[in-house]
Amino acid sequence: MRIISGNLRGKKIFEPLDKTTRPLKDLVKESVFNIINHSNKFEINLNNSIILDLFSGVGSFGLEALSRGASYTIFVENYFEVLPILKKNINYLNLNDKCLIFEKDIFQDLDFKSFKKKFDIIFLDPPFKNENKYLLITKIYDSKILNKKGIIIMHINSNEKENFASYFNILEEKKYGNSKIIFGNFT
Repeated sequence: MRIISGNLRGKKIFEPLDKTTRPLKDLVKESVFNIINHSNKFEINLNNSIILDLFSGVGSFGLEALSRGASYTIFVENYFEVLPILKKNINYLNLNDKCLIFEKDIFQDLDFKSFKKKFDIIFLDPPFKNENKYLLITKIYDSKILNKKGIIIMHINSNEKENFASYFNILEEKKYGNSKIIFGNFT
């Protein structure tokens, strides 16, 4: 795995040795950033944007966003096997001043209303088999942490039937093998 584009292009991203973590593949990551930059279904300027990377794993999405011009990324991860790798990646890329890690369980310990920032992009990459992931959209909506023109990007299993609240507007959807990427916002 590597940084695909931007000022850190070509730099290595360290990966976990265990098979529990499912890092975002380079092909999918490149496609996501192409859609962010070129979609006519939403207006996001990645430059100077603030990112919330939930279930961040090794930080692949948030680190790529920083390389491409985002100003700040908050990573939320609590899996003890991957946290040292996330920290190693941030240190290796010299991004400590542009990042913050919350070592919390997103479902039980994270109070979304405690964030002092509003986010331009919220990226969710929850475990494919987790049944509670759609509740996160409600928590994000209730906490009002997404900027008015901001987007939510969710990485889920392509066979999964979505169960979103009525106020979540799906703007674009793409399938890549067993992965599906959903871009949305709030109505």
